[in-house]
Amino acid sequence: MICLWLITVTSNSGLRVNQDEPIEDYPLKLEDGREEDGRNAAYRYGMGHTTKDQMRTNVINEILSTERDYIKHLKDICEGYIKQCRKRADMFTEEQLKTIFGNIEDIYKCQKKFVKALEKKFNKDCPHLSEIGSCFLEYQNEFQIYSEYCNNHPNACMELSRLTKVNKYVYFFEACRLLQKMIDISLDGFLLTPVQKICKYPLQLAELLKYTNPQHRDFKDVEAALNAMKNVARLINERKRRLENIDKIAQWQSSIEDWEGEDVLVKSSELIYSGELTKISQPQAKSHQRMFFLFDHQLVCCKKDLLRRDILYYKSRINMDLMEILDVEDGKDKDFNITIKNAFKLHCQDTEEVHLFCAKKPEQKQRWLKAFENERKQVQLDQETGFSITEMQKKQAMLNASKQNQSGKPKAVITRTYYDFLMRQKHPTLPTNLPQQQVFMLAEPKRKPSNFWQNISRLAPFRK
Repeated sequence: MICLWLITVTSNSGLRVNQDEPIEDYPLKLEDGREEDGRNAAYRYGMGHTTKDQMRTNVINEILSTERDYIKHLKDICEGYIKQCRKRADMFTEEQLKTIFGNIEDIYKCQKKFVKALEKKFNKDCPHLSEIGSCFLEYQNEFQIYSEYCNNHPNACMELSRLTKVNKYVYFFEACRLLQKMIDISLDGFLLTPVQKICKYPLQLAELLKYTNPQHRDFKDVEAALNAMKNVARLINERKRRLENIDKIAQWQSSIEDWEGEDVLVKSSELIYSGELTKISQPQAKSHQRMFFLFDHQLVCCKKDLLRRDILYYKSRINMDLMEILDVEDGKDKDFNITIKNAFKLHCQDTEEVHLFCAKKPEQKQRWLKAFENERKQVQLDQETGFSITEMQKKQAMLNASKQNQSGKPKAVITRTYYDFLMRQKHPTLPTNLPQQQVFMLAEPKRKPSNFWQNISRLAPFRK
């Protein structure tokens, strides 16, 4: 049954669609006085095979229109702000510009290619027949560069907040905006647009899929593109969570007494599992109760203080990249010549080094074996997705942790906080489905109120 869609142009040139009555119930009068049923009218009045075609045309037009507007915003930022800032070495260092603008120039280059791909696929004669799903599939990997931008965005906001406390920077940024003839939005408003854009793609594709018939040549590609862009958003979310976690890991390390060797962040950025185990050492088969923290790439061993159980002392670490996990049956162990229960081994094939561990209960042992499996999966996933923490981010995390320790708080309090944090952690699993309105959530730093939040409503090209 075809429905009647009354499309009216509003004052701001938007479309309002009313889906109320079936079109077949409204026969139309022809010039000779005869009546024509609504189904035939749908063909005669340019609505395609169904009203869905017209709605698909509207969505495609919106995607192309917002994409062109977005390109203009990116160009204005790159040419109106960055280009002018680079002329003022007395006001900005390259490091400051990297903090404020992130990799927005790379995003601009990527989006220019993407919009050209969309335009090639646009069917001017019959827009509803356009096959644009493949464009999103082609660029899904390139869209991952938004992860770096979104992770850096809070730093950009803080740096801008700091600079705009000085009048000369306020005047300079306003001069840049006026010179480029940009709309009346502050710089932090313009810098939010890439975050908005990557959020909007799944919403637009969901709308496009809604009005794409299963028989349409573009249906499968649009369906795959929707899933692909949701995955991009999940990846961005996951990377942001990982970046936030390195601060907590750095603070945990700073609370450990007698730390030796390189920082845990040199190799690791994710806590996989933690808990108590009995470690049995050769050659006398001595047993020691220890706390173990399994990160990606390494297992850190700590000892509890005899009196203050919330204080931990660093003892050793094991490189997990060199180890294989061996499940050990209960009974007499030939290597250590002792009777064991709920045990497993870490074996290094290169050096024949063997570490024996015993859990208190069978279920605890199984959780550890699963954790080791998850650690290898995490390492492999990071390699496949190219995830890494920059040296600057690692150093900043350790510096922040050091400053917190120097703030006068008792060390035991800090230890308890992050010890509890790590003990509560579980291996993260990415949700398979997310509500569209929660595709991406950006944690903004707390800031003083500014006119930006009143002006953000003026970003008409990026408003749904």
